[in-house]
Amino acid sequence: MTGADDDADGVAQAPRIPGPRRSADDHADLTGRPPNEREEEETVEEREPDVPVLSHGVLKSLLGAWALSACSAGETAAVEAHLTECGPCADEALRLRDAVALLHRDRDLDLDPLLRSRVLENCLGRRPARIPIPGWVTPYDAETARLDALLRDIGESEWHAPVRLKWYEEDRQVRRKATVAGVIGHLFAVDGLVAGALGLDDPLGAGTPELSPSERTEAFWSGLERPPGRALREPWRDQSHALIRTVSFAGRGVADLTVTYKDFALPLRDSLLERAFECWLHADDIAHAVAYPYDPPCGAHLHEMIDLATRLLPAALAGRRRSGLAAPARQLVAAGAPGRSLHLEVEGAGGGHWYIALDSPAAVGDPDQAVAQVAMEGVEFCQLVAGRVSPEEAAAGQDGDREAIRDVLAAAASLSRL
Repeated sequence: MTGADDDADGVAQAPRIPGPRRSADDHADLTGRPPNEREEEETVEEREPDVPVLSHGVLKSLLGAWALSACSAGETAAVEAHLTECGPCADEALRLRDAVALLHRDRDLDLDPLLRSRVLENCLGRRPARIPIPGWVTPYDAETARLDALLRDIGESEWHAPVRLKWYEEDRQVRRKATVAGVIGHLFAVDGLVAGALGLDDPLGAGTPELSPSERTEAFWSGLERPPGRALREPWRDQSHALIRTVSFAGRGVADLTVTYKDFALPLRDSLLERAFECWLHADDIAHAVAYPYDPPCGAHLHEMIDLATRLLPAALAGRRRSGLAAPARQLVAAGAPGRSLHLEVEGAGGGHWYIALDSPAAVGDPDQAVAQVAMEGVEFCQLVAGRVSPEEAAAGQDGDREAIRDVLAAAASLSRL
C-alpha cells in the first residue's frame, strides 16, 4: 500500500488509534517545584495542549516518533487527530506500533514463524544482497537459525537436560545418553568436517587425524574439561555463520568440493544438505527434552532432504547386499540403464515420487520396471532415515515384492548414525 500525497484530499476514514502510553520519564519532574504547583500546571497542560497546525507531509514524518512515544504533547495530539482522518497514515501507524513491540533484544519462538522470511523477502526485494547465499545452502541456513532461536529461548539448567539419541547399526537400534549441550557439541564437531574441507579451523584442533562423525563426537566430548553448557552455543553458531559466509563468497565451483566422512564422501552441496537434516533432527530431540514445540522444515527443504536420502539408498542397499544383509541382486544392468525399481510415494509437505534402483547402484529407477510400492508421510520417512523408528514401524502402505520393500526400508534405516 502506498502513502497519500502531501496535499491529498478526501482520504479514507479510519478509526481513532489510541496513543502510546507515556514513558516513566514523562511522569518525572526535575524542576523541584512544589507538588501543588506541578499538579496545577500539569492539569492545564493536559486540558489545553498546544496543538500545532501541520501539513500532511510533516504529520506523516512524525509517525515513527509517535509510535516510540517521542512526540511532544501537541505533536501527539496533532498526529492522533490526523489518524482519524487519513486511512493510509492510520495503516502505517499500526504497522509502526507493531514493529515497536518487537524492538527487544531477547525474543522467544512464539513470534510469527513467517516473520523472518517476510522481513528478509521485503529487504532483499528493496535492496538485493551483494553476495547472495546460494540456493542449495538455504536449508542449512534455515535449520541452524531455527535451532539457534530454540537455544536462545531455553534456560541455563535446560542445557543439562538429558537427551536420548537413537540410530541403527547392524539392523538394531542403538541408544546413547547425552545432554542438550552435548548434542550441540556433536553438531559442532561433525560440522567441522565441512569446515576442514573449506580450509576453516577444525573445532578438534589442527592435525586431527581422519575420523568418522561418531569418532569425532566422542573425541570432542572426551576432550572437554567439564560438562558442556551454554558456552557451546556461541562457537557452534560462529562456525555455522563462517560456513555459510565462506560458501557464499567462494562461487559456483565450490558446490562440487568433496567432504570426506572417513567411510564415505559427499559433494559439498549434499554435505550441507545432510548437515541441515541432522540439525533439524537433533533440534527436534532437544525440543522433546525441554518440552518445547518444534516444527519440521518447510516443504521445499524437506523435499530436498528426502531426495538426498533416496539418492543414497541404492549404494546403501548394495553395501548391505555385500555384507549379506540384503537379498542378492536379480537383474544387474549397466550404469545409467533403467532397472528393477521400487516406487516410493511420499505424502504431505515435501512429498513426491521417487523410483529407487534395486539391483545395480548406478542404475536408473524406472517406473515401467517398478516391482513394489511404499507410501509414507514425509516426516515419517525422515524419522526412518534418522533411525528414530524401525523399518517395521515406518511404512504406512506397501504393495508388491515384499523382499524388495523389506530391503529398501532396512537400507533407509542403515543411513542413520550418531
